Amino acid sequence: MLYTQTLEKLHALRLEGMVQALEEQRQQQDIVSLDFEDRLALLVERQWLWKENRGLALRLTNAQLKINSATLEDLDYRPSRGLKRAQIDQLRASQWVQQHRSCLITGPTGTGKTWVACALGHQACRDGHRTIYYYAPKLFRALESAQADGSLLSLLKRLARASLLVVDDLGIASVAGKLYRQFLEILDDRQGQGATLITSQFPVGQWHEVIADPTVADAILDRLVHNAYRLEFTGKSMRDPKNPTDKHP
Repeated sequence: MLYTQTLEKLHALRLEGMVQALEEQRQQQDIVSLDFEDRLALLVERQWLWKENRGLALRLTNAQLKINSATLEDLDYRPSRGLKRAQIDQLRASQWVQQHRSCLITGPTGTGKTWVACALGHQACRDGHRTIYYYAPKLFRALESAQADGSLLSLLKRLARASLLVVDDLGIASVAGKLYRQFLEILDDRQGQGATLITSQFPVGQWHEVIADPTVADAILDRLVHNAYRLEFTGKSMRDPKNPTDKHP
């Protein structure tokens, strides 16, 4: 009876990891050889792991990464890509996210920009950072819809609160000038508050042509380029079925 009441109270306190560990301990005959402090430590450790795993799962769900399975451990460093291990090592610990810096990934289509961006987003989620991923055309459509239905302020606040904002494939579609001005507002709100990761098929030097409005382009680049990490991919598309080394990004 006492044990049942203990379980009920643990459930009420949402200590699900501790409940699981306690149930397992009751099935282990040799557990009695451990003293109270050791058994308690095992219960607390399980609860901590349960909370961490639950938090990570929630952050990944909210991030909506295009490739949720992408991780830095699986990166392909083939020389033809132009991807340097030292660069990734600088980004691995997510200190750049804590420092509210930018990361700009450019290169031809199919070279794995999205995969690496999602891997960095996944790592940020692992490290406890709230992350939001947007395919660039969908972000601009969301801004346009929010402007029309009056929810723009709410969307801007949501984007501003994210520790890491990932905008994938900037410049892939034609965008109205007013939407780039709203994008500038997003970057301005995030200045000193969050990190931003941008991928694009266009080299940074061509972004003025992509954005079209020189004044807005200057302002956007000013907020992104200074003190940014730059990954410039090279080589053929990794989706090419004729590429014998094609495996994963």
